Amino acid sequence: MKKLNLIIGKKHIILACLSLILGLAVYMNYAFASAGDELALESSANYGDAEFVSADGENDYFAQARLTRMTSRDEAVQTLKAIMGGGDLTDEEAASKTVEAVSLSKLVESESKVESLIKAQGFEDCVVYLDGTTASVVVKSDGLVPSEAAQIKDIVVEEASVTAENIRIFEVK
Repeated sequence: MKKLNLIIGKKHIILACLSLILGLAVYMNYAFASAGDELALESSANYGDAEFVSADGENDYFAQARLTRMTSRDEAVQTLKAIMGGGDLTDEEAASKTVEAVSLSKLVESESKVESLIKAQGFEDCVVYLDGTTASVVVKSDGLVPSEAAQIKDIVVEEASVTAENIRIFEVK
């Protein structure tokens, strides 16, 4: 008979540790999956839902938000003008900056249009932030109902070409 070699090497220890870790991971996955609703995260981003944002009574939130948005956009335009006016851009870089400037102006136009349409629906005031793929809408309301939030989302989807799941609505009382 052959004698068994029972020498345990580094490879055997590493293999045993990896097997133990894998077994632990499988067990934890099973434990978390069987816990069900206790560990499940709830998604509050449902179509028609709105979130409440409290505003300071002394400061007009909407005027401040518009001023901040306008200031940041003006800075972006000035930066683009400075880059384009530098004269050391290649044709490709100049074309890229021109496209960027056009897309920025389209976003500003879309924001204004969406704000006007939302106000036309009977809301007292609102501010819209667009970045091309997402939209955030802050609406002044004394209790936004799901149907009103759905109207707002429909306006943003139609006018700004943003998908409904990328639209966030915040309520300011």
